[in-house]
Amino acid sequence: MDLETFWFCLIGVLWSGYFLLEGFDFGVGMLLPRLPRDERERSMMFEAIGPVWDGNEVWLVVAGGATFAAFPAWYATMFSGFYLALLLVLVLLIVRVVSFEWREKNDSRRWRAMWAWANTIGSLGAAFIWAVALANLVQGVPLDSSHAYAGDFFDLFSGYTVVAGLAVVVMFALHGAMYLTLRTSGDFSDRSAAMARRLAPLAALLGTGIVAWTVVIAHNNNSRGILPTAIPAALTAIVLVLAVILTRTGRSGWAFAATGLGAVGFVATIFTGLYPRVLVSDPDFANSLTISNAASGHYALQVITVVAAIFTPLVLLYQGWTYYVFRKRLGGEEVATPVEALGDKGRGAARG
Repeated sequence: MDLETFWFCLIGVLWSGYFLLEGFDFGVGMLLPRLPRDERERSMMFEAIGPVWDGNEVWLVVAGGATFAAFPAWYATMFSGFYLALLLVLVLLIVRVVSFEWREKNDSRRWRAMWAWANTIGSLGAAFIWAVALANLVQGVPLDSSHAYAGDFFDLFSGYTVVAGLAVVVMFALHGAMYLTLRTSGDFSDRSAAMARRLAPLAALLGTGIVAWTVVIAHNNNSRGILPTAIPAALTAIVLVLAVILTRTGRSGWAFAATGLGAVGFVATIFTGLYPRVLVSDPDFANSLTISNAASGHYALQVITVVAAIFTPLVLLYQGWTYYVFRKRLGGEEVATPVEALGDKGRGAARG
């Protein structure tokens, strides 16, 4: 495998990691208006993702940085052509980030409800637009002979891309419900599982439909053979059907794994349908960006490969440690930070 293909695959892995981890974050945010019965339960939902959401965002930052370093022409065309859509995503993510902090600034019910809704809007909107953006890569956008975007904001929306956005929103909501089933206890965990059972059939229907549609789009718009894209699409459909079965049989851990693999499968299907191009041009297919004409020089790819080999394991170890530290189920009680917990342990040892 040459370095251009390696970095294309790596960027696909980074987007898969983002959808896997940030997917349940977004899903929890989407469920804020429907699942909790009172402010205590709403706070518990924020606590469930509070220690990990910012770490999950790292996958997005690294995916963007990797695209800039490995495929600068792809980065330039996508970030200029999708400028308004990406600006809207940035605003939605900022609103979502602010909601975590500002919600605690006041005990007023109206104030807290406002920021809970801000988190929901940011989560739902960002998930929808990210899916629309990825779907456009394989469907194709208007590019001129210099690979500059020749369309407008509304060219990004079609039947296929909108259904992709809706499918990802529902899959993320299901993923978030399963995460809450595992991270909480008692009645709230039971209601999260019930919510997952209601969402699972719709997520399986939309998810299976959109990956099947991607196979057709990749074949028609990107001259891809049916089989390479059909393999990840079929695997995605299988795990989504399994998610329906597992949610109904109460196997929460396996169901959470299945919903996560469904999100990963969507990204894998998109990237498999896209290769060897990084951005399809439609209607003038000859103007498409490929991994060859969009890539950095060979020496630059060698350098960033060495950097990635050094720092990627460190990031994975740190994020794994974070999930290990905050693995305890929540039941609505006040959750101590690791520093506070160590302090309490030290004081107990001193009294003993």
